[in-house]
Amino acid sequence: MIVTISGESGSGKTTVGKLLAEKLNYQFFSGGYFFRKKAEEYGLNLLEFSNYAEKHPEIDIDQDKMILDFMRNNDNIVMESRLSGVLAYREAIGIKIYLDTSFNVRSRRLMERDNGTDEKHILARSRSEILRYMEFYGLDYRVFSYYDYIVDTDDFTPEAIVDSIVNYMNHKQPKNKD
Repeated sequence: MIVTISGESGSGKTTVGKLLAEKLNYQFFSGGYFFRKKAEEYGLNLLEFSNYAEKHPEIDIDQDKMILDFMRNNDNIVMESRLSGVLAYREAIGIKIYLDTSFNVRSRRLMERDNGTDEKHILARSRSEILRYMEFYGLDYRVFSYYDYIVDTDDFTPEAIVDSIVNYMNHKQPKNKD
């Protein structure tokens, strides 16, 4: 089974994805890791690299192709990335989870995680990502109809979120593109 975890920066995708993979005894893969490594290769911070990617669609296209190929060729994985749920939806594979989180909670988490990040930086990065996906793909990954299960992460621990997802997986079947 393929399980995708999508959501905005700071929603808990990586934390929940790792815990879910561990609980299911699945392999974990993070699209965010790829993007951060690419930013480092280019000598840019995340906002600078997001702005660069706005003018270079090959950055996102290569990342998404890698993610989709990985999902097609592997089983028993948890795939975390902003577009993994949309990609899985379009390919009619897996269970697609979206972690919904308020801006205030996301901001707090990101400022704790990424030194030097402030709300202005968070808004600018989010804007850049949304614009890129609209321009390159004509989609908004935040549209809930792509996902099988939406979890509000504001008031729950990562462990409680994972338990909720596992409970869902034990009782529901994934929806796929018509």
